[in-house]
Amino acid sequence: MTTPGSTRILLADDHALVRGGVRLILDAEPDLTVVAEAADGSEAVALARTEQIDLAVLDISMPRQTGLQAARELSRLQPQVRILILTMYDNEQYFFEALKAGASGYVLKSVADRDLVEACRAAMRDEPFIYPGAETALIRKYLDRAEQGRPLPDKAITDREEEILKLVAEGHTSKEIGDLLFISAKTVERHRANLLQKLGLRDRLELTRYAIRVGLIEP
Repeated sequence: MTTPGSTRILLADDHALVRGGVRLILDAEPDLTVVAEAADGSEAVALARTEQIDLAVLDISMPRQTGLQAARELSRLQPQVRILILTMYDNEQYFFEALKAGASGYVLKSVADRDLVEACRAAMRDEPFIYPGAETALIRKYLDRAEQGRPLPDKAITDREEEILKLVAEGHTSKEIGDLLFISAKTVERHRANLLQKLGLRDRLELTRYAIRVGLIEP
């Protein structure tokens, strides 16, 4: 039951047990209520269109659409909805990607019972939340980069490469991908070669495994 004035939360994670555990943590608080659950990023975006929500808590690695992809879409479609990323990855790259995608916080699953409630409240106050222990390392790396005149870390692959990776992993040929994205097959091949080099992979099979691992496609 939703308490008047409580924060209405959409929770997205592809593991039902994880969702259940996180829901118990959130629903135990009088000012927080989970009103919708999703098993992947696409479902989360669809639910955000139909449910009245204030905050989306998204796992990073999900089928069909990752939490980061869903966050980018939600930020564009419903900028008033606050976003938190819930993840098992203690990873600087993911953290910066989450901020670029529009998230206001990054919470580790391993300490969700300690940090998640405060992260939700911080998000609703329009304050960023960084899990304790990361702040010092992140600030040091930021200052090091600034001193050396280097830009902030970018995501591992571009949005276009991500699109192509997903289609390659789904079994489409270069010509089919080119037709879908309105580019030449030769351009697709170039992107594919760049993907293999960037990710340190050897062939289509390894690309597919990578796409499954980061939640771009279902196994």
